[in-house]
Amino acid sequence: MTDTNFWDDNEQAQKTISLLNEAKSTYQTFKGLEGQFEEISMAVELFEESDDHDLMEEAIEQVGQLKKSLTNYQLKLLLSEPHDASNAILEIHPGAGGTESQDWGSMLLRMYQRWADQNGFNVSMVDYQDGEEAGIKSVTLEIEGHNAYGYLKSEKGVHRLVRISPFDSNSRRHTSFCSVEVTPMIDDTIELEINQDDLRIDTYRASGAGGQHINKTSSAIRITHIPTGIVTQSQSQRSQFQNRDLAMKLLKAKLYQLEEEKKAQEIAELKGEQSKIAWGSQIRSYVFHPYSMVKDHRTNYETGNTQAVMDGDLNEFIDAYLKWRIQDHREE
Repeated sequence: MTDTNFWDDNEQAQKTISLLNEAKSTYQTFKGLEGQFEEISMAVELFEESDDHDLMEEAIEQVGQLKKSLTNYQLKLLLSEPHDASNAILEIHPGAGGTESQDWGSMLLRMYQRWADQNGFNVSMVDYQDGEEAGIKSVTLEIEGHNAYGYLKSEKGVHRLVRISPFDSNSRRHTSFCSVEVTPMIDDTIELEINQDDLRIDTYRASGAGGQHINKTSSAIRITHIPTGIVTQSQSQRSQFQNRDLAMKLLKAKLYQLEEEKKAQEIAELKGEQSKIAWGSQIRSYVFHPYSMVKDHRTNYETGNTQAVMDGDLNEFIDAYLKWRIQDHREE
């Protein structure tokens, strides 16, 4: 940064400053944890000398806070893969089952919005399609913030719900499914050629969650990449031009990820490996009846506090996934 030519490339300069700030944050967080540990150690020593139970109760409370801080710190250290630091595009698509699955989709939407809010991420509604009677047909969110994709990549796959249906007059138990797709919003500097002849671009009138997402003109854009069948759409911006630009960015991100997945698959085939977790496989079950449990089928992490999970308490699942993924890579 002291180089006289540092500001010649403003974009690269900003990236360097961002990296410096991240390094500072990591260091300062570590020093803060070190300080907390020293305070607890001193409290324990004073307790041993004075037998002051108030001191011990305070130390026990500090230990609980330190454990939580250490978990969050470890999470950040685990995020070192390409694109982990990027913003994330999160899509929710209800499976077969009509109203049941569409309602389950709206519950997942609320869960991710609450998780993002609790962890300091900004959420933008890119596209929202209402369900026929309740819930959603589909929704696309952009989650903005450092490491958004790194955290949310754990959520990609099929989420299964078992509950007594509120839509069944006979109060029978139903099973619903939703798929969650997570894509990193890739850097604009990454070159990716898209043939305009391969695109079908449609306009439609925005609908959905109300407020700024509703307008009376056909400004919403849907782009279909004909060779792959990938569809992206945006209705969150004020103008057709802005929605088209955002839909193209989403398409670029999906095509880039598709190429990365192809490369990974080719490498796995050359090594004679088979993917343990195929796209679309069931990753997590949420059981509300006849007992309460949320279980991740990859890591086997589970909790009985279903309400906390639906209120956005996902960090333990994310932590378990990142540790499992690293261990899985080491075994490979």
